[in-house]
Amino acid sequence: MRKLARRAPPLLLLTLVLAGAVAISVDGLRDNAQASDVGVVLGSKVMPDGTPSDRLRARLDKAAELYRQGMFGHIIVSGGTGVEGFSEARVMADYLAERQAIPRTALLLDEQGNTTEATARNSAAIMRAQGFKSAVVVTQFFHLTRSRYALRRAGIDTVYTAHANYFEARDAYSLARELAALPAYWFQVR
Repeated sequence: MRKLARRAPPLLLLTLVLAGAVAISVDGLRDNAQASDVGVVLGSKVMPDGTPSDRLRARLDKAAELYRQGMFGHIIVSGGTGVEGFSEARVMADYLAERQAIPRTALLLDEQGNTTEATARNSAAIMRAQGFKSAVVVTQFFHLTRSRYALRRAGIDTVYTAHANYFEARDAYSLARELAALPAYWFQVR
């Protein structure tokens, strides 16, 4: 009985971690994209040659697919300048215009989106300035729960989600990171 009592806290913690990982995964893999004013694509790594990483390209491809389906008429691309020296937002816009034939007039750049919170805040400001009220946020599955929450906290009430069709082993680490980041967002004093 004492052995079980000593094991209970670690088992409880493990159960909570696994339940959280499953909840975030299910939420992120269950796209609910609906017709909206704008798509919001969160940035990711740009390669040293100035091209989008595979992960970023998958986000952009998903946004282009939804744009062509008529889900939204504008796309906010958000990302700061990484260690590679390239503006993620500019690289994203160039990729969408040149590789996906999205009109430049449909692309809105946020070059200060260095964090999820900054992207949400900046995208909300862009949306207010354009008169947009609804968004589809596009990122990796594990990042959608927090991204949607951040956009809502920034004042965007109608936020739908769509995950990029790209998976890699690193997603396990990223999912674990979300398990810590999401509660930090919930309890953050504003």
